[in-house]
Amino acid sequence: MAKKKELDFEKSLETLEQIVEELEAGDLVLELSLEKFEKGVELYKNCKQILSKAEKKINVLTDGLKEEELD
Repeated sequence: MAKKKELDFEKSLETLEQIVEELEAGDLVLELSLEKFEKGVELYKNCKQILSKAEKKINVLTDGLKEEELD
């Protein structure tokens, strides 16, 4: 079961995109920029972890299909 704190992929990606837009605008003070950047890195890692889990699951499922094709 997923942790309560773990955000779903879509929400993480949406928030990450917002942070990137804010940082690219260049209107934030340095301290807030660093905080946003740190949050962005956390969200990136979360998205990467979710995608990695999905990729592994897809590989397991498609490997089963390949074995069926051989029979």
